Amino acid sequence: MIENKFVVSQLWLLEHLNDPQVVIVDCRFSLADPQLGQQQYQASHIPGSYYLDLNQDLSSSVREHGGRHPLPNPTDLAQKLAAIGINFQETLVVAYDDSRLAFAARFWWLLRYLGHEQVVVLDGGFAGWQKAGYPLTSAIPQPRPTTFIPAINTEMLIAFAGVKNLKDLPEVVLVDSRESDRYRGEREPIDKIAGHIPGAVNYPWLEVTNSAGYLLPESAQRLRWQNLATASEILVYCGSGVTACVNLLSLEIADIHHAKLYPGSWSDWISYQ
Repeated sequence: MIENKFVVSQLWLLEHLNDPQVVIVDCRFSLADPQLGQQQYQASHIPGSYYLDLNQDLSSSVREHGGRHPLPNPTDLAQKLAAIGINFQETLVVAYDDSRLAFAARFWWLLRYLGHEQVVVLDGGFAGWQKAGYPLTSAIPQPRPTTFIPAINTEMLIAFAGVKNLKDLPEVVLVDSRESDRYRGEREPIDKIAGHIPGAVNYPWLEVTNSAGYLLPESAQRLRWQNLATASEILVYCGSGVTACVNLLSLEIADIHHAKLYPGSWSDWISYQ
């Protein structure tokens, strides 16, 4: 049905805009302006797409621990997925954003965490679609209720205690997905403490795509992770468990399937300091 297990092209999506077995989800968001994504969606989006908000839909409320974007309640998210026509393990979901997959990959990971593997990201995102001159609309699609009963895969994540206990073992690799200057502690625009988890290696999430938001070829993704392919455990984090998902997508494309997300990430780690 699709050309790649993890990503589709704009042309493929154009040809499947009216496919009843496809649901499109707009994940645009701005950490600097949390209302912007919703506003952009209401103004213009890919026809038929529904909007899911990072803060309101793809995260739960912030507490003392758990980081800035704790994972959403699975039951709540499942109800939202069912309401927009995502039938568990049947519907193909196409996620897009305009931030080099930062938020689309978070949604991609969450669906797989809930047991729904029929999910891909749109290569090039909204900007690529717009640049291609493909159709846009401001019309909001109607709900199309179906059934989504999640089968949570707890093996896909690891909590603070697990990271603390495993990170120094020789066969374990802890990956920091943030930009290199944040990893080195030279710049910290969001969290109260700068630096990284001791022992972590840096694989910036922005290296997964090019500057236009297109994924690098599969061969480049494999090359990127070649030194980690034999690790028994790969634990991936970022600032709050969002952009780390871009690296997790890259790892899957590179045929490395055992990496785990530390959802609380750096913002959770420093809450215990």
